[in-house]
Amino acid sequence: MSEPLVKHESLGDGIALITLNRPAKRNAMSRAARAALLDALDASHGPAKVIILTGAGPAFCAGVDLKEAGAEPPDTDATAEGRRTSWHAVQERIREHPAIVIAAVNGFALGGGVTLINSSDLAIAAEDAPIGMPEVGLGFYPGLAGPSTQLRLSPKRAAWMVLTAERIDGRTAADWGLVNQAVPAGELLPVALDLAGRIARHNPVALAWAKRALREIPMHISDWSTALAYGESLKVQVQARTGVLDDGFATPRRTAGDG
Repeated sequence: MSEPLVKHESLGDGIALITLNRPAKRNAMSRAARAALLDALDASHGPAKVIILTGAGPAFCAGVDLKEAGAEPPDTDATAEGRRTSWHAVQERIREHPAIVIAAVNGFALGGGVTLINSSDLAIAAEDAPIGMPEVGLGFYPGLAGPSTQLRLSPKRAAWMVLTAERIDGRTAADWGLVNQAVPAGELLPVALDLAGRIARHNPVALAWAKRALREIPMHISDWSTALAYGESLKVQVQARTGVLDDGFATPRRTAGDG
């Protein structure tokens, strides 16, 4: 039996591990691999408060499988099935997923691999992980990695990554704010698991709504007063769905019919 394109493991305590599993292809995401990743995200919906996303072998992710994409009709992503398994759809599923997604960048993160980092809520990279966007060197603009990086980094740093097509390492990515932390490669998964455990201790409703707020502010809401009003409205939503105690702990609110 062939290895799965994407591995999904429940680690208990509200933590799931999703591993991109095409190491011979630097985890380039074929359409079947993208469908498998979407399925893994769906399987984590509910049981997982935190998802660690990483890659098998020497790469985190090399983005879309360009060889396969080049063989597809140009309008494939415009079809119903094409839209469902597009790389764009994968990013939106990650961003809209209620679980907190931690990218554990174990190696090469190229093109769409950078998009995965940017779509994740948090990211930890191996210190020597090569990270970059080669698209300009191939004659085109990085359609998803470029915009998502330009929204994450300062203009000059984003321009350096897009225009030079050169790679930075995990240390520089941490210095620039593309990832939260860079650690020795052998410590990557333990550090990611420790972070996941600290986050998974929190109430899932509060985490999901906090993730929503982090997505909206300042990406869509940049006005100070509007942002504060939005934050207050989210606080009410969380309180309506949980029992919030005076000491700051939150437990799911019981409703009629609960055992």
